[in-house]
Amino acid sequence: MTATDGVTRTRDVVDDIIGQWARVRPKLDVSAMEVFGRLHRSFLLYRLGIAEGFAEAGTNEPGFDVLAALRRAGPEHRLSAGELARRTLVTTGGLTLRVRRLEREGYVRRERDPEDNRMVYVELTDSGRELVDRVADAHFENMNRMLGKLTSDERTSLAHLLGRLYESLQETAPGLGPGIDENGEP
Repeated sequence: MTATDGVTRTRDVVDDIIGQWARVRPKLDVSAMEVFGRLHRSFLLYRLGIAEGFAEAGTNEPGFDVLAALRRAGPEHRLSAGELARRTLVTTGGLTLRVRRLEREGYVRRERDPEDNRMVYVELTDSGRELVDRVADAHFENMNRMLGKLTSDERTSLAHLLGRLYESLQETAPGLGPGIDENGEP
């Protein structure tokens, strides 16, 4: 057991790895592993947890990402393919594969702009809207369940600290690119 600010937690594999480094390279500063090791392992567990939920609902994370971006796009639930790619942080080529699959399943439809044949719009169908609403309910409930051991104050603090970490990474990580604003825009 380890304690920080009176909160006790069980030792984990990251503690073991840090201890191993301390034995073989005592002067090596591995303190960042306390953050990144746990962040990485938490992310892997998170991905497993959400993958199960998406599979049970008959979709996957990339498909949900597209459907959710369209659902959030306003009353028309429609975006240009380029805008949808920006909001889902994938290339237009990667988006095409996702949209093609969702279109085959009847969740979206593609439409060319009659004025500019190069422009393609993607729109949520009624069945796509039903699916994304159902999956969103389960997805957010699942994420809240995953955070169940954290108090409301801990969640707020963690969200703030992760925001600060994101800012730091944007400044220091080569090739990370621009941030995303409050509207989900690059």
